[in-house]
Amino acid sequence: MLIDTHCHLHDREWFTPEQAEEFLQEAHQDGVQKIICIGTDHQDSLNACDFASNHENVYWTYGIHPEFSGAIRQLDEDILFLFERIRSYDEEERRDPATAGVANAPQEKKTKCPLPVAIGEIGLDYHYDGYDRSAQIHLFEQMLQLALDLNLPVSLHIREAFTDVFAVLDNFPKTRGVVHSFTGSKRELKQAVERGFSIGVNGLCTYTTNPLPPLEKMVLETDAPFLTPVPFRGTINKPGYVKTIATYLAEKLGVAEANIVEQTTQNARNIFQI
Repeated sequence: MLIDTHCHLHDREWFTPEQAEEFLQEAHQDGVQKIICIGTDHQDSLNACDFASNHENVYWTYGIHPEFSGAIRQLDEDILFLFERIRSYDEEERRDPATAGVANAPQEKKTKCPLPVAIGEIGLDYHYDGYDRSAQIHLFEQMLQLALDLNLPVSLHIREAFTDVFAVLDNFPKTRGVVHSFTGSKRELKQAVERGFSIGVNGLCTYTTNPLPPLEKMVLETDAPFLTPVPFRGTINKPGYVKTIATYLAEKLGVAEANIVEQTTQNARNIFQI
């Protein structure tokens, strides 16, 4: 079994409802039995929640991407809303543990959101001109505190900002999780792994020279619809391509594909508890 630990299949800007259903079915046929839909802002996270609540073996995260740090107006209210959803779900589960949190519960569509499996994607991104470093760091700190408050792992988005990310993480030493779509140096990879983080490996590995983590610190992801792997470059990415990434890594690393599948799946299960 394979797990896509980072995709955006719920995002209607990129996938129609029909495409989402088709690609999810294709993923299952390719051995990708579980996927995690990643939130990038408050509403997008709730959309991921709604998608997960109606599909078996689909999970979601709550997060606000650093690109939205300058537009945050009601973060406290949004977080309170998230806590209320979690509280409501907990109450539902206590009333009916047989069906709460189970996709496709008999006879009725679920109305409560399942619990998020992580806080993400969050982090710092200094790639584009005009970024607001101060606002990004402030948002990042709030998201890290939320992860600690909920005892959840994080999915980190870091681009050209590793020095600041590590400095912020020093103030949140109990943070755990994944550095999604790693694009740093070998030194930065070593620093991330030494801090206990796993590394999300996606289609980038098929056409870049980014350093790879040891297998015991690796999880697989697509970031669909982005970063489509070779040989499908130029088309929309989809969760089923996790199989393509696993096959490529097995050849590149000289490891049996079954070992790649087994280890990365176990890593993902351990981190996200799925």
